[in-house]
Amino acid sequence: MAKSIGLLASQLIKLKNLQLTGKLVSEELMLGIHASKRSGIGVEFEQYRHYEPGDDPKRIDWKLFARTDKHLIRESSTESDKQVRFVLDLSGSMNYAENGVSRLQYAQILLASLSYLCYIQNDQMSLYTLKDGAIQTISATGTSSSGKQAFQKMLVGLEKTVANGPWRREADSDGNIKFPELQSKKKEQLIFVSDFLQAQDEWLNLIRSLASPYREIVVFQILGDQEVDFNLEGFYRFKDLETGRELELDAGSVREKFRESADLYLQQLKEALQIPHVSLVRARMSDPIGMVLKAFLTKRKG
Repeated sequence: MAKSIGLLASQLIKLKNLQLTGKLVSEELMLGIHASKRSGIGVEFEQYRHYEPGDDPKRIDWKLFARTDKHLIRESSTESDKQVRFVLDLSGSMNYAENGVSRLQYAQILLASLSYLCYIQNDQMSLYTLKDGAIQTISATGTSSSGKQAFQKMLVGLEKTVANGPWRREADSDGNIKFPELQSKKKEQLIFVSDFLQAQDEWLNLIRSLASPYREIVVFQILGDQEVDFNLEGFYRFKDLETGRELELDAGSVREKFRESADLYLQQLKEALQIPHVSLVRARMSDPIGMVLKAFLTKRKG
C-alpha cells in the first residue's frame, strides 16, 4: 500500500471508517515531523523521535519498528490545557463533489486526522457546525474528559453531519457576525473548515469578529479543481447547491471570465485574511490530505 501521506480522499473514503482514516493520515504525518517542544497541533508537534545513544532501549516502539524499520521513541504524554475548537461549514455547497469525493467527505477526513493529533497530545477539543445561519455544538469537552472520549465524540459527530441550505447569517450594525458559543477568553486554537465561498462577506465578517491575540485562527479552504481551473466543455446545467437555482450555459463561452473572477476572488480573500493570528490553508479535493497537513504543520513549525 502507498504511504498514507499520499493516499487520496477517494481511497480513504473506501475504508468507510473515519477513525481508521484519521489514524492512517496522522501516524504517517507524525513520522515526518519532530519538534523540541509541544504547544498544539497548529504550532509544533512531537510524539516520536529517533533513538539516540544513551536512551533506554525499552523506550523504543518495537511495533512501529516492525512496520517502518526505524528506531523511534514515543515521547511520554502530559496533560495539555491546549483548547482546540473545530468549526465545520455545513451549508449546501459542502455537497459539491468531484471524482466521487464530496467536499464534506474531504472535510470529515481532514477533521478526523486533526482530532487524532489532538487525542495523542491530550489536547482538549470540541466540534461545532454552522448551517442555516445557526451554530450547533456537536461535541464539547472539559478538562475532566479523557482524550479518547473526546476523540470518539468527535468521530461520532462528524459521521452524522449533513450539509444543506444557505448561510443566511446577517451581520450586525458594525458589520460583525457573532456567535456567543465561539467567544472565549481562554487561549485557544480555532480551526474552520469550509469552501469559504461567500454571497457577501459573511465568512470574513465572522473571522474578523473572532480575531484576537489569544486566539489562533486557522482557515482550511477546500476547493474543487473545476471551481478553480474550469476546464469543462459543452453545455452544462449549473446548480447553486445552497439556493437551488439553476442556469444552463456553454462552459467554453464563459471559461475565461469564470477563471478571471475565481482568481480575483481568491486573491482578494487571501489579502483580506492577512490578519494577525489568522492563517489561510488552501486545499484542493484532489490533494492528498496528509500532504496538506504536513505542509501546514511544517510551515507552522518553521
